[in-house]
Amino acid sequence: MFTWFLDDQGLCYHMEEEHHLEASNGRKRKSRKGGSHSTPSLLRRGQRGGTLQSLLGGGQEKVTSSAKKRKRSNQNVAGSSKTSRLEGGYSRKRTTKPASTRTGRRNKTPASTRTGKRNKTPASTRTGRRNKTPASTRLVTRIVFDLETTGFSSQSERIIEIALQDFSGGKNSTFQSLVNPERSVPNAYVHGITTHMVSRPDVPRMKDLIPMLLQFVRSCEKSGGLVLFIAHNARRFDVPFLLEEFNRNYFPIPANWLFMDTLPLAREVMESKGTEPSASVSLQSLREYYGIRLAGSAHRAMSDVKSLSAILRKLTRDLKILPSDLVQRSFKATDLNSAKRKKNSS
Repeated sequence: MFTWFLDDQGLCYHMEEEHHLEASNGRKRKSRKGGSHSTPSLLRRGQRGGTLQSLLGGGQEKVTSSAKKRKRSNQNVAGSSKTSRLEGGYSRKRTTKPASTRTGRRNKTPASTRTGKRNKTPASTRTGRRNKTPASTRLVTRIVFDLETTGFSSQSERIIEIALQDFSGGKNSTFQSLVNPERSVPNAYVHGITTHMVSRPDVPRMKDLIPMLLQFVRSCEKSGGLVLFIAHNARRFDVPFLLEEFNRNYFPIPANWLFMDTLPLAREVMESKGTEPSASVSLQSLREYYGIRLAGSAHRAMSDVKSLSAILRKLTRDLKILPSDLVQRSFKATDLNSAKRKKNSS
């Protein structure tokens, strides 16, 4: 069976023929270009095996449902840059592309992306420099320490015992050792340490003890932070002795070490309570004032360290200051050295 349809001039078109037939006598009709007007192969293939369809008014064609489906599928193919040809005139149907695709130009991008420049970052980040942080807000390791010596002069006398305790506590937070002064101990009646005790072969000399002391402090200190050494009467007694031993044995004081004396804190507390501070600021008097029990023998280094740790908590409570604020009351080793040189020059 063949399918036929009419054009706007009343001519009947046969889908299998290459020429138009007149409706009345079947004469061949030439196309406007002089050749035979051929029927599009798309419609011819799509309507083969169909039936004669009634035509709408106005001379418009109504193709069969199968031809429409085929036409839509071919249009989808044309959308992917293929062309659909008509056998008569080779008219091409092109899919319209966006201007950016037609011209080969890319969409505009921000200048920072186009030129490869990055967004500006703060100078501190670009250069790798850190912002300066006040010393009081940096990480601080507080170490309470005490010394026992052969006498009062840091230049002529020697350390015979040293004890330290990390104020934060915890496992392995204490360090204690006798020290061989390589001389006799004349004041054993004060602290109970005799010459025989410090002359034993297992007691290290100061030049052998300092590396162990530095290792202990490094195990306690926070990375990139400060180490605050706290002692009672530190400015006049403990710190000058410690600095003298380091200098005598050619060990530099680490740059992040600070020192603080609790004696001024005790005077402030006693003055605030209306008590005469001159007779009540010794370690023993403060321990009795706050009702702190003695741990171990009096005037031994570790016993005094534990007493001072408990007293320090009471002092900071009474003065309403934070432990971190103690840094503001600290001094450096260079401060004592400068004061010593100034005193000697005068």
